[in-house]
Amino acid sequence: MIRDQLLSKNGTATLILAREFLKCCEGERIPTITEFSKKMNLARGTVQNALKNLIASGAIEISSKGHLGSYLEKKDAAILMEFAGISSLVGTMPLPYSRRYEGLASGIIVSSERQNTVSVNLAYMRGAKNRMAMVENGRYDFAIVSKFAAETYIGEGRELKILIDFGPSSYLNSHVLMLHDAAKKGIEDGMKVGVDDSSLDQKELTCIVCQNRKVEYVPIEYTRSVESIRGGEVDAMVMNIDEVLDKELDIHYVSIGECDLGNTNAVVVINENQEEIGALLNEVIEVDTVLAVQRKVLAGEMIPRY
Repeated sequence: MIRDQLLSKNGTATLILAREFLKCCEGERIPTITEFSKKMNLARGTVQNALKNLIASGAIEISSKGHLGSYLEKKDAAILMEFAGISSLVGTMPLPYSRRYEGLASGIIVSSERQNTVSVNLAYMRGAKNRMAMVENGRYDFAIVSKFAAETYIGEGRELKILIDFGPSSYLNSHVLMLHDAAKKGIEDGMKVGVDDSSLDQKELTCIVCQNRKVEYVPIEYTRSVESIRGGEVDAMVMNIDEVLDKELDIHYVSIGECDLGNTNAVVVINENQEEIGALLNEVIEVDTVLAVQRKVLAGEMIPRY
């Protein structure tokens, strides 16, 4: 069994080499034994034994082309994953409170099932900052956030990168400003404004709409935004229009217009040091499939499944 092989003295080398081959594409030239040895900081003999192990197990097929080097003819991602100690990929995304999020989650699951390479599971968590921190510390393999949130967080020097961009309107339609008083048309001095510190988008947009206004910022979890506005706990709060439209909420809101630029794209964020995870995700998440499923869910043509 593969598990028994990994417990041998060459097990660690096989694990590391399996992760290296997960990054490689079929038909690609592979490093020499010497190059692998230097990169992995292992003896040549150890690397050779690990390579033979992967070949004998059917994880990879390699062909030699003389002075041109050796090439990866075929790889079995499932076997490589087992050697690499990866049972499945687990990602985290926003709580599916809107039909658009339900469609996005459904699309990711459907796309992964069609590829039949690796299973993908999703966990749901509020706050883009929280989700990306979980990827950074290794709790999850990837996170779904807005492109704006990803660029903001990564810009702070985090070891993360954007792997996949699903394009405009894949994350949300737009943001609006909810107002407790139906007679109001925007932010005014003296207002209490709700802000969720865990949401990079909501916090930044709140600062923009409140610019040059003397307001009191009140910490409010995004999931409590509607009740906080209705109950008068706050006078105003930025929120996702999808939630208003999906639930047909009877609540006063106004557009915040150009403030939404860059906030509507859904992106996949991974740890930049885990290229093997990125390679697997690129295999199983097909953008066109995800978006097609999302459109069907939004149109009511498909029941969400996630």
